[in-house]
Amino acid sequence: MSKKHYRGSCACKRITFEADIDFSKGTHKCNCTSCWKRRWWTVKVEPADFKVLTGEDGFDPSGRFCATCGVATFRHVPVFDWNPTPYVSLSVATLDDLAPTELLEAEVTYYDGLADDWWSKPAEVRHL
Repeated sequence: MSKKHYRGSCACKRITFEADIDFSKGTHKCNCTSCWKRRWWTVKVEPADFKVLTGEDGFDPSGRFCATCGVATFRHVPVFDWNPTPYVSLSVATLDDLAPTELLEAEVTYYDGLADDWWSKPAEVRHL
């Protein structure tokens, strides 16, 4: 598979964006408290393949979700000691034109953030 163009938004459409995404590289789910409570199922997008169209000013002060409807759409992940290349962590649920079959075909990498064992798969993932 190769990159495909998608459009996405929060629930109220205040924040809209577009991205070129290669789902053959997989998606990501974590069981840490934050990801579990937000149901954060993500795909990594290269910063050059991502563009905010509207609502750049529509985020809450933390910059994590829409200040109007509360939907977490994406976050920019900078370089860290564990992450040598910046990327955009994009919630797959916010992609308006993603067919469920495309998502179901994508591999999922799981992270055991709840146990601070980020590079291991949790024993149970059916709920994620």
